[in-house]
Amino acid sequence: MAVVRSKAAVLLAAVMLVSTAQLCMGARRRVELYRPDPATMLTFHKGGPVLNGNISVSILWYGKFSAAHKSVIADFLLSLTTEPQAAAAPSVAQWWSTIDQQYLSPVTSASSNGAGKETTRVLLANQLSDDACSMGNSLTLAQITALAATTKPQKGGIAVVFTAQDVTVEGFGMGRCSLHGSDAGAGTTYIWVGNPATQCPGKCAWPFHQPAYGPQVPPLVAPNGDVGVDGMIMNLASMLAGAVTNPFGNAYYQGSSDAPLEACTTCPGVFRSGSYPGYAGDLKVDPATGGSYNANGARGRKYLLRALYDISTSACATLV
Repeated sequence: MAVVRSKAAVLLAAVMLVSTAQLCMGARRRVELYRPDPATMLTFHKGGPVLNGNISVSILWYGKFSAAHKSVIADFLLSLTTEPQAAAAPSVAQWWSTIDQQYLSPVTSASSNGAGKETTRVLLANQLSDDACSMGNSLTLAQITALAATTKPQKGGIAVVFTAQDVTVEGFGMGRCSLHGSDAGAGTTYIWVGNPATQCPGKCAWPFHQPAYGPQVPPLVAPNGDVGVDGMIMNLASMLAGAVTNPFGNAYYQGSSDAPLEACTTCPGVFRSGSYPGYAGDLKVDPATGGSYNANGARGRKYLLRALYDISTSACATLV
């Protein structure tokens, strides 16, 4: 996978910790990124497991989502581990392979005594819908956990709860755009991602919406034509990266385990080379739609994904 690595990107990303979609994952550690101490860099905490092999994903659509919205998100999940030739480079699959090669394979190989690496694949297991919002339109984090359990995720799998734009969630837009957690006893993890179209687009859908504060540059065109859904995909990708590399809070992370920076949330606001606060980088533009993107997906889809932290260079790595 060809990447552009810039140590300056990590420094610039620190400035964006309070102004981009992933405020929830480690804002309190932002100062440390200016003068990194090797002892506090993102590292593997030995003994912490990662998710690998075939990872089944179970989805709960909470609230009303159109068939088109569901299709865009499901295609993203399919894009993660689709065959390389199925999408032009740079691709979502390339982005995912960085996670597999840098984070998952080393742990898998070590735990198998060098018996060989097992490629990690994301498989969509089942989808449930709760259009009527059985727990109401205002959810606590405890209710998110309960909703995730209703999908009955497999051991080593991930339950994903998507909430519609008219559903409020505790802390949504006030330091939180999405989250991941776990049930260590069951060996499962869960992710919540909210639709930010109307509740907090300046924080959770940037750069497809003007930022809540900072440089007020014109927003970019969402590649799939929907600010809320394209914002959800950015946040989903970040949480997937964290869920597989730090599923139970004791594997790959930087800083405090209570507010960790993880594989993707270490690089907020960095999408391509040239990123700086208020500017997402030199992105590709789809001539047909005007949408900005940095990764091709299955079925001709295009997506915008945040950079991943490159452990070998201590810098953010972006798709070329």
